[in-house]
Amino acid sequence: MTFSIHGLPVARGIAIGRAVLVASSRVDVAHYFIEPDQIKAEIERLRVARNAVIDELQRLQATMPRDAPPELAAMLDVHLMLLQDEALAYEIRRWIKERLYNAEWALVSQLEVLVRQFDEMEDPYLRERKADLEQVVERVLLHMKGAATPVAAPPPRPARQHELGLGDTQDVPLVLVAHDLSPADMLQFKKSVFAGFVTDVGGKTSHTAIVARSMDIPAVVGARSASHLVRQDDWVIIDGDAGVMIVDPSPIILAEYGFKQRQGELERGRLARLKNTPAVTLDGQRVELLANIEQPADTALALGVGAVGVGLFRSEFLFMGREGKLPDEEEQYAAYRAAVEGMMGLPVTIRTIDIGADKPLDDRRADTHLNPALGLRAIRWSLAEPAMFLTQLRAILRAAAHGRVHLLVPMLAHASEIRQTLEMIDKARAQLDQRGQVHGPVTLGAMIEVPAAALSLRLFLRHFDFLSVGTNDLIQYTLAIDRADESVAHLYDQLHPAVLRLLADTIAEGARQGKPVSVCGEMAGDPTMTRLLLGLGLRSFSMHPSQILAVKQEILRADTDKLTAWAQSVLDSDEPAALLAV
Repeated sequence: MTFSIHGLPVARGIAIGRAVLVASSRVDVAHYFIEPDQIKAEIERLRVARNAVIDELQRLQATMPRDAPPELAAMLDVHLMLLQDEALAYEIRRWIKERLYNAEWALVSQLEVLVRQFDEMEDPYLRERKADLEQVVERVLLHMKGAATPVAAPPPRPARQHELGLGDTQDVPLVLVAHDLSPADMLQFKKSVFAGFVTDVGGKTSHTAIVARSMDIPAVVGARSASHLVRQDDWVIIDGDAGVMIVDPSPIILAEYGFKQRQGELERGRLARLKNTPAVTLDGQRVELLANIEQPADTALALGVGAVGVGLFRSEFLFMGREGKLPDEEEQYAAYRAAVEGMMGLPVTIRTIDIGADKPLDDRRADTHLNPALGLRAIRWSLAEPAMFLTQLRAILRAAAHGRVHLLVPMLAHASEIRQTLEMIDKARAQLDQRGQVHGPVTLGAMIEVPAAALSLRLFLRHFDFLSVGTNDLIQYTLAIDRADESVAHLYDQLHPAVLRLLADTIAEGARQGKPVSVCGEMAGDPTMTRLLLGLGLRSFSMHPSQILAVKQEILRADTDKLTAWAQSVLDSDEPAALLAV
């Protein structure tokens, strides 16, 4: 019987194939107290299991296929970092020594503490990283239990493959259906050709979504009970554009989606040919298409789609899961330098750390945050931790000696914050000069992501060379909407008149003062928004590399002379969404 399962669309396209189920890796954990003389043995059991997982992941790294997405290598690094984190190991040993918990109980107890901290995070990308911690713990538990990774064996080729026009080929498409997928799982599965992914959990910034986008294959996450409803060997369709999986489709539905799939493949082929085409509108307006990246290795993806630079390098990944041990200057410098050199002379915009006291970077603050989004985060946290901030600034300035670097500061709102930030940058330069270390010039920019900043543009433009609008936070703060709260998520509206007015004013003021303005939030990578942003005067877009060619196609078809008046009518409307749909 045909039925559909709805989730979140995270990677475009249509996939049709047979389901390969990955059983849930949740492990039943025994809870019991040990005797004091058993403490040493329990800690040793934990150490042996942890080292076994480390060896397993290191073997996977050593045998990684050349065509594996760079995101997979980066995520394996994160898992290894978590496994080798002595602060984390110390806390688990403490449960064993002080509470006399058995090793498995101690492990999941510390996991629960950290998961609560992740759940309190405002940033959706970082909130999704709790899955990495959960997967590491589950892998250790499996080794302690003596079990292998719970992967169902692929079934024999089904008789219905002729319905898909596959004939007798051995290359039957496979669709992976799982509760969740770890980077190690995905690397293992990469040895086979999977047409798409479906997971019960995850969001648009989960690791499964990131890898699926980098591989340019359809994916749906957050499909809740998909792994329980789908049976091994079921034929399924993934609609990565709509976020839907259709199970046991009829021949008519198969034919319909087969046609859509072929159309999508033709469209991707057409888009790929645009890689080296300059992004110029019909009326001759040049548009800058930049990439958002999380890891230095992402620069290969950016260059692969013709990005003319990096508009947002999120430095947060270096600080994640460190359990109080923040990255030192040399580690940061190496990462920033790798990104700068990876772009081969094209500009790289490095944003200073955009997490804070509401994130589990350390255990120095035990405060509870009722609303972390309004707390000590981003530049507020950096200014409150000057030693940490100076370390990052020195690393960025040193990396600037190897190429063109733009330094971007998040969440500024006050003149005092601007003044302190500039003073810290000057101090970092002076410290490098005192050491005799080489550093380079940087172009200074500010994020516009709170209404106070959008209403103080002249102040900002007196001090900064460029502005970058973070539409995700600007929408959240303007509308007082927490996107993670399902009860109000429907009110999160990128086309709200107030949001569009703040965005339009920022673009216009930058143009009046001759200073560049870019948009680096999700709005920039949404092809349905491209015409409106062009009509509002935007000429610099920064987005995930996978979205660049689709946005470029919209730019090549646009005439900004004609779009300007229409964009103004959208801006003046009480219902902008209705005009955008025309």
